[in-house]
Amino acid sequence: MKLICSKTNLLYGVNIVSKAVPARTTMPILECILIDASSDNIKLLANDTELGIETTIEGTIEEHGIIALDAKIFSEIVRKLPDNDIVIKSDESFNTVITCEKAKFNIIGKSGEDFSYLPDIEKNEPISITQFMLKEVIRQTIFSIADNDTNKLMTGELFEIHENMLKVVSLDGHRISIRNIELRNSFSDKKVIVPGKTLQEISKILPGSAEEYVDIFITENHITFEFEHTVVVSRLIDGEYFKIAQMVSSAYETKLKINKRELLECIDRATLLVKEGDKKPIIMDIQDGSMELKISSFIGSMKEEIEIEKEGADIMIGFNPKFFIDALRVIDEEEITLYMVNPKAPCFIRDDADNYIYLILPVNFNAAAN
Repeated sequence: MKLICSKTNLLYGVNIVSKAVPARTTMPILECILIDASSDNIKLLANDTELGIETTIEGTIEEHGIIALDAKIFSEIVRKLPDNDIVIKSDESFNTVITCEKAKFNIIGKSGEDFSYLPDIEKNEPISITQFMLKEVIRQTIFSIADNDTNKLMTGELFEIHENMLKVVSLDGHRISIRNIELRNSFSDKKVIVPGKTLQEISKILPGSAEEYVDIFITENHITFEFEHTVVVSRLIDGEYFKIAQMVSSAYETKLKINKRELLECIDRATLLVKEGDKKPIIMDIQDGSMELKISSFIGSMKEEIEIEKEGADIMIGFNPKFFIDALRVIDEEEITLYMVNPKAPCFIRDDADNYIYLILPVNFNAAAN
């Protein structure tokens, strides 16, 4: 195999597929990036058996062939070569020579025949969404997945399609994030759980164009994302997702409208008095026309008052400040609406059209209030 490719194109492709190289594996071949120049295109591929990414880059193929190169070594070589054309040549013994200007590397590759290719996925009924919207949906929900495998379902996000609506849901046992997106077309009902790792990696490599679309294909065991010259295939998480409808109520005793930035900045200031790992709640004392926020820790205490528009009963309620900050940071509206029932029931942050819903469970604040 012999090919010539600009450093810019090669590095771009390597950076994309590297997201699917496993950090640890008992299969050395999976630690490689496959360079497939067996046809008319140069394809780069990485696959950890749960997540696979393939991308096509521009370049010239002088001799067709396939080679698998250690991902860490190969990516570092490409990153540190001069900004010029790179020539990659390998022989039948998998000896590979990488040259650029006066730099020349000799490394040993592996047979491409042993590589784990992407599974063949049926591509029926593509669900199209703009790159920008998919990236936004991930940003606005991914923070509330669980970060451990205690409950596998919580490490993924629900993708539920009904007619022309896509609902994306994440939860970690303390909070729920929901985004509802209107699609261009109607589709048959689908409900799958996509690994959070897959969505995080897609978010990193998506250009985020508001004009270009991502095509999503869903099968029984896999989900595929296609955009520009890249294909991402991921296994789905098996299992029945939580019954979200039972957790999301429209009932409330207290409704208040508040400036999002003021609330976010106030809670952010309050966390200056909370050391990492300390579970000190932010207490909201909500009365007509104002909300007093207060926090007390070993370092000190803080109070601040914010103007609000309130309907319904007065309430004093406490929350983990981080959970509120996470939700507020991904909401774009200037003014938000909070719905509460009592100090032991969830708080909902939602817009009138239910484009987004954030549920946050309260915490016991009796000790902190004294």
